[in-house]
Amino acid sequence: MEHWDHFLAPYKQAVEELKVKLRGMRGEFELNTTHSPIEFVTGRVKPIASILDKANQKGIPLDKLETEMQDIAGLRMMCQFVDDIKRVVELLRTRNDFEIVEERNYISHKKASGYRSYHVVIRYPVQTISGEKKILVEIQIRTLAMNFWATIEHSLNYKYKGQFPKDIQIRLQRASEAAFRLDEEMSLIRGEIQEAQAFFTLKKETQQEGKGSK
Repeated sequence: MEHWDHFLAPYKQAVEELKVKLRGMRGEFELNTTHSPIEFVTGRVKPIASILDKANQKGIPLDKLETEMQDIAGLRMMCQFVDDIKRVVELLRTRNDFEIVEERNYISHKKASGYRSYHVVIRYPVQTISGEKKILVEIQIRTLAMNFWATIEHSLNYKYKGQFPKDIQIRLQRASEAAFRLDEEMSLIRGEIQEAQAFFTLKKETQQEGKGSK
């Protein structure tokens, strides 16, 4: 266990640092009172059992985990609209505090299961007492609808170990299409939604200011 603690420490550090940085991007949009393409950011380090399971499935030797397993450290950036995903990817490409090593577009090219998301794999430099250590981190960018589907599919995948009954598989694919149609419909009324959200935010801030002056 001590070995794993030592191995995972820089990954945990990377996740915490990147959560602060990526949430800071959202904060900048809010300061400029413009629509933020980032709804919220979450992050995690893959549990040891999951690392071992994946290494076994993919045939990755334990001494090659650092170079061959890209998602030991993972972050998710949630967006309201599909077009926001493109904006977020563009923002990540302009940063100079990490290097993008791979991009995978599962939105234009969804997986057979129905999975949709945009993956950006980065090489992130962590500063440790032993010096700089560059580690791989996977950033998944998706809409809230895509995330709902992916979360359910992930849970079912654990239950059935990837071998879904035919009826479950069909329903998951239907649900994926329904989630995508939801994203499309929301995109069509994007202007109305953003205007309503801006009005609600302004009203809320005005009420808070009113309370503060009493």
